[in-house]
Amino acid sequence: MISRAHKLLFGLLLLACVAMAAVLIRLRNRAQDRLQEQAAAAPSMQTAGVPPTEVTLYVPNDLDDSLTGVHEDLALPQDASAEAQELLANLVAAFRAPGSSHPLDVANGVNEVYLMPVPKAAGETSDPGQMAVVDLSGALVSAQPSGIEPETLTLLSMMATLHANMPAITEVHFLVDGQPHATLAGHADLTRTYLASEANPTPNPEAAEGTR
Repeated sequence: MISRAHKLLFGLLLLACVAMAAVLIRLRNRAQDRLQEQAAAAPSMQTAGVPPTEVTLYVPNDLDDSLTGVHEDLALPQDASAEAQELLANLVAAFRAPGSSHPLDVANGVNEVYLMPVPKAAGETSDPGQMAVVDLSGALVSAQPSGIEPETLTLLSMMATLHANMPAITEVHFLVDGQPHATLAGHADLTRTYLASEANPTPNPEAAEGTR
């Protein structure tokens, strides 16, 4: 028969194991966050020696549900998919900047952007352009405030930024961690493919200059 002392010792050992597992999980998560932040901050090998190009990032404003064009000088990769991903990475960085009008605290919001030609309709002669498949991170979905307005603004800002700087992108479809997802955070539909022209912000002749 197990003595009371042995039961107590076993309970203490079990509690210590649980506590240690919790500490290890927390340390692992912190290490992953640091690695993501370092990767986001590190200059891309594809942009080494590339002169900066002026781009326009369409940053959402939650106060009036608008998009504001912000000019930035960025060194962009030559590969089109990598260029699209770099544009969105800088847009997400604007979300988490101090004083952001669309606060979204996430270090790595976009895993990948894939570009593919849009199939021509029967009898169509003009080039229908490209579809951008934007693979959002689960971290962005978790950080996204729920509500039709803020969710829609997040999607529209990405669509407008891609189309303004890469006009060949005419359609945008969203995934989450490589998988189809019903909504962004309960409202904005991620099952459909959007026309990039749906994100048509009013031109802002006094667009702010980037300060980051």
